[in-house]
Amino acid sequence: MLRDITIGQYFPSDSFVHRLDPRFKIIITLIFTVTLFIGDSFSSLVIGGVYTLTAVLFSKIKIRMFVKSIKPLMPFLLITAVFNLFLSDGGETVFEWKFLKITEGGIDMSIFMLVRIILLIVGSSLLTYTTSPISLTDAVERLLSPLSRFGFPSHELAMMMSIALRFIPTLIEETDKIISAQKARGAELDTGSLMTRVKGMVSILIPLFISSFRRADELATAMESRCYHGGEGRTRLRQLKVTYRDYIAVTFTLLFTGIIIAVG
Repeated sequence: MLRDITIGQYFPSDSFVHRLDPRFKIIITLIFTVTLFIGDSFSSLVIGGVYTLTAVLFSKIKIRMFVKSIKPLMPFLLITAVFNLFLSDGGETVFEWKFLKITEGGIDMSIFMLVRIILLIVGSSLLTYTTSPISLTDAVERLLSPLSRFGFPSHELAMMMSIALRFIPTLIEETDKIISAQKARGAELDTGSLMTRVKGMVSILIPLFISSFRRADELATAMESRCYHGGEGRTRLRQLKVTYRDYIAVTFTLLFTGIIIAVG
């Protein structure tokens, strides 16, 4: 299961989406997220699905990578669907037993929220799949740079976000190695009662925390040895440039938003 988690990973390619300016990709992702929550009909979800599928095809990333990003979140998705199924009301009653009742409105709301969250996961995953951590850091810093005049630490915040995203796959891999090592030593992590499994997690969390602190210390030492003292006065190897692709992508996104608002 841990190996299926693709959050924070970057897949290099030369696709249309990869070549977009990362600043525009962040803005487009925010517009896409807001637009998904504006629409409250199944027609808006269909339009959102077409938009998302088009973006995925233009990114040239395999569909199974997005399926992997959804699989670890399936328990959360199922819980959300069940809550909407029983707590939403409206329409005719389909099933009723004691205090539990399923209505047509509950079924519609459950499906609607499930599809909306899946589209949100796939759309937001495109940002990290097609943008390197360095480019993402530069983009966040540039977008937040106007706030620096008021003392806002835009560079530091961008750097923290980049490091956090960069180390998600590393920590997942480290966790998988620790689990394999503990199982080889006879630890029972998949069997026994719930309390037994919770106690077994201690043998995973402690080495993981120690490894994380060690990596953080090594990273801090490496940054200091390279004379890193913050973003002031720093230059960049790759300069962010806006091209016609960015305007096409934004226009397409705004058109998508306009259609969603019109459909309702």
